[in-house]
Amino acid sequence: MLTIDRIRHAAEVLSSVVRRTDMIRAPRINCDSEIYLKTENLQVTGSFKVRGAYYKISQLTEEEKKRGVIACSAGNHAQGVALGATKNGIKSLICLPAGAPISKIEATKRLGAEVCLVNGVYDDAYAKALELRDQHGYTFVHPFDDELVIAGQGTIGLEILEQLPDVEAVIVPIGGGGLISGVALALKTLKPDVKIYGVQAAGAPSMEVSVKENKIIRLPSVSTIADGIAVKEPGVNTFKYCCEYVDEIASITDEEVATAILTLIEQHKIIAEGAGAIAVAAAMLNKFPIKGKKTVCLVSGGNVDVPILSRVVKTGLSHVGRSVALKVELPNKPGKLREILAIIAEHGSNIQRIKLKDSSTYGGYAEIRLETRNHEHISEIKAALNEQGYKIL
Repeated sequence: MLTIDRIRHAAEVLSSVVRRTDMIRAPRINCDSEIYLKTENLQVTGSFKVRGAYYKISQLTEEEKKRGVIACSAGNHAQGVALGATKNGIKSLICLPAGAPISKIEATKRLGAEVCLVNGVYDDAYAKALELRDQHGYTFVHPFDDELVIAGQGTIGLEILEQLPDVEAVIVPIGGGGLISGVALALKTLKPDVKIYGVQAAGAPSMEVSVKENKIIRLPSVSTIADGIAVKEPGVNTFKYCCEYVDEIASITDEEVATAILTLIEQHKIIAEGAGAIAVAAAMLNKFPIKGKKTVCLVSGGNVDVPILSRVVKTGLSHVGRSVALKVELPNKPGKLREILAIIAEHGSNIQRIKLKDSSTYGGYAEIRLETRNHEHISEIKAALNEQGYKIL
């Protein structure tokens, strides 16, 4: 059984390796709560994962170190294992899903690991890693279902208590469950009245479903922009700890995650990947009873490809009504496009792009991309166009 003493030992080992990340007040995330951000996206590898990976590797026997280590990952655990192995002079081989962000793949290589890309998602990379482990005798470093890894992640819980002793609630992302298991065990042991809330992607709710069913459930598939928590099945250890220490689990849609990423960029100048922003999304949407409480959102990572970030920001803008594409019927008469654009301009919207399409000899339509304030603003523009006889297709 994992103990608080083991987590404290992990903190000692990691003290010269990892960064003690800042706790930032975020008053605009939820006006009814006192929100703080634990910024693990600013960790040395851009993610909390280095804590558990490094601690696990530090505790290997000399024989295990000689054989080298293997791991599987959506990207962040990979970098933690690579850094830990390289610093300890150990060979590392990492199996990553072929669709992992390019930035994570290249960062893993730069940290000294050999990379094996595997078609599919995390679980497919996991199966390949076990196959190679058995073939070559590597030591497997599990990304979440290992008590030494969980102990390393639990050091975040110790830091949260040191930085905010009167914390009342902590919201933590869940993929396989290693992060929330360690954080929850540490916090519940030292401050039993603190509430621990877990949040998953709606397209990968394996822990949420498992806890509700009171048994480990393997999902047939997962799909989410939060690739770092796209896990089909929770671990044996992590399922046990979540059942024992986690108060409630909820799930968040990709559109809501994208909105949280956009909010963190605009309001706090923080770059978070999907998995890193999902706890913030839960706080924004009041998924848990945090009104009036000092609440920490764990921003678990910030390793996101710029092209992916660009697409996610566009999704976030559309979700909150800051951007919209209208297809407006355009009669084949002089001056009609000018009238449409004048109506839009009168209502204070910025036109970003226009495409004209012919659909018949009597006219066509205009596809107009607008920058707007919110959904109410979009409704005003649509109503104004309709009043002037223009049909929105």
